[in-house]
Amino acid sequence: MDVSLLISHPEYLLLALAPLFVICMGLEWYWGNQRQRLPSSARYESKEVLCNFALAGMHQLSDLLTGLLISQLYLSLFAWRVFEIEMNVLSFIALVIAQDFCYYWFHRASHRVRWMWAAHVVHHSSENMNFSTAFRQSVMYPLAGMWVFWLPLVMIGFDPHWVVFVVLLNLGLQFFVHTQAIKRLGPLEWIFNTPSHHRVHHGRNPQYIDKNYAGVLIIWDKLFGSFEQEQQPVEYGITQPINSFNPLVVTFNEWRAMYRETLAPGLSFRQRCGLLFAPPKTPPNK
Repeated sequence: MDVSLLISHPEYLLLALAPLFVICMGLEWYWGNQRQRLPSSARYESKEVLCNFALAGMHQLSDLLTGLLISQLYLSLFAWRVFEIEMNVLSFIALVIAQDFCYYWFHRASHRVRWMWAAHVVHHSSENMNFSTAFRQSVMYPLAGMWVFWLPLVMIGFDPHWVVFVVLLNLGLQFFVHTQAIKRLGPLEWIFNTPSHHRVHHGRNPQYIDKNYAGVLIIWDKLFGSFEQEQQPVEYGITQPINSFNPLVVTFNEWRAMYRETLAPGLSFRQRCGLLFAPPKTPPNK
C-alpha cells in the first residue's frame, strides 16, 4: 500500500494489518484450542470472540463519527504550532517516541481517573487473554478524552496526519502483546513492552493492579515507578466482574454505575466530583 495514502488516510493502517492479525489469531487458536498447549484462559470462546469483534466495530464507528471534528481541532491548533517540523527518518522516530510517552500518560490516567476508566474498563473486563482481546475496545474513548493526550504533539509542530498515523501504528503494535503463547523475549524485555509485561497489566492480582501502562516502550514504567515483573500466574479480568458477553452491557456498565452514584441524593459537590474523577474503587480484598 502507498505510504502517502496511509498518511493522508491513516485509518487504512489497521485494515492493512488485518491479514496479519487474522493469521496470528489462527495460529494461536490452533495452538491453544486444538493442540491445548496454552492455558484455558488463552483459548478462544465463540461468545467472547464475537463480543470482542462487536466492540471493535463499535469503536471504529465512533472513531469515524468523531474523527472529522477532532481532526479539525488538530488542524486549527496546528496553525499555532511552535516549530516547523519536517518529516524525515529522525523526526518520525522522535514522533514515535513522543507519542508513546503521551500514550503512557493517557493509559495511566485511564486507570487513575474514573471518568476515563469507565471507557477503558471495557478492555480489561475479559477474564481471558489472547490476540482477540486486543480488539476489545470502547466506543466511549472520544467522550472519555483520549484525543486530548495527542494535542501537545500537534501544538509542538508534528503534522496531524502523521500524529494520527503514529497513534494507530502504536495501537497496531500493541496487538502483538495480547497473548500467552510467548513467554519471554530476552533482552527486548528491558526496553520494549512485551507479552509478559502486558499480561501483568491485565492481571487483577493485587501486585499487578495498575502496573505496566506501556504502549511500545516499557522504559516509561521503569522511569515513573509503575513497572512490575511477571512472577506469579496472572488472574485476568477486573476486581468487579461484569459477567456478560453483551457488548452494550460491557460498554456501558461502568458509566451506568458512575451515573447512579454521582446523582445519589445527599452528596456534596466535592463528593460528586470525586465519584467522577477520583481513582476507581477497588474492593478491600483486592
